[in-house]
Amino acid sequence: MLYQTPNPHGGDIYREPIRLDFSANTNPLGTPPGVLDAIREALPNIHRYPDPNCRELVKAISAFEGLPESCILCGNGAAELIYAYCEAVKPRVAVELAPTFSEYSLGLARTGCRTERYYLPEASDFTLDESFPAFLESVRPDVIFLCNPNNPTGKTAPAALLDQVLDYCRTRNARLFLDECFLDLSDRPDSRKGRLSDVPGLFILKAFTKSYGMAGVRLGYGLCADAGLLRAMSRAVQPWNVSLLAQAAGTAALKETAFLESTRALIQRERPWLKEQLEGLGFRVCPSEANYLLFRAPAELGQALRQRGVAIRCCDNYFGLGPGWFRTAVRTHEENRQLIQAMGAVLGKECL
Repeated sequence: MLYQTPNPHGGDIYREPIRLDFSANTNPLGTPPGVLDAIREALPNIHRYPDPNCRELVKAISAFEGLPESCILCGNGAAELIYAYCEAVKPRVAVELAPTFSEYSLGLARTGCRTERYYLPEASDFTLDESFPAFLESVRPDVIFLCNPNNPTGKTAPAALLDQVLDYCRTRNARLFLDECFLDLSDRPDSRKGRLSDVPGLFILKAFTKSYGMAGVRLGYGLCADAGLLRAMSRAVQPWNVSLLAQAAGTAALKETAFLESTRALIQRERPWLKEQLEGLGFRVCPSEANYLLFRAPAELGQALRQRGVAIRCCDNYFGLGPGWFRTAVRTHEENRQLIQAMGAVLGKECL
């Protein structure tokens, strides 16, 4: 629970009435019916402790990912795994991108780690470029944090460049924390899990939050061939950290392959439309391969929309961004249409 602390993320629809939430990048189709059924079926058992080893869930993840069960660690959402990783590794020097997801640096700060940031160039729409490996050579980090696709830009790292980073980690005995939480909803769901065996320092983060619309359940998992690291991470969290309901929901979600395919098709159809409409309002919009768009607009837009019951993500707390940068989720066409109409009303422009 946050105690007298501002929420640095999207999804806070509780402090004032919000009818349209574009601030959280969850599945626009909601939660699969099969997942809701699984939660309902598990309700009579909530008087029991959950399986502390998540045996059925780990078995299902193993089949889904095509990896041994020994490579899997479940957690109470992706955020818990980020903090457990930082606690287990305790790096001296880490590298992260700017802008990127803020919980990496917050988790690292708890361990006293020095974080060096590679600032993505705004001129190229914050694309990770070929000078990144040279930056790594100059900094010599213990661990590198990469979000792929990146949050909030929605850009995936070029495949060859990502493999170059993995090769750097293998030869320099460095670690790579690769966040693939948005990968399943992207245009190119090309995971690097196939390199777990030859890069011992690779840890891949996955979550049910975005792909299956399960943000309120809190469930994520990590993939890694380093059993010692996974043991250390498990010691950094409380027992029974994954609830009985979350385990049931996750096991059911992994069967929803058609649901994911339908969601990707919706996003690929709606994202270009939404980008065009935002540009028509005079905003600068960065190209994206994920289920969200980063754009620049008048700094007062976010608060003005909230007064109309519409939430987008204000990005002024990201390193490398500032006032006037926003992120919006890509949702259903009707919701996207209502968002554009609300923006037009704020700006005094007629649209649609």
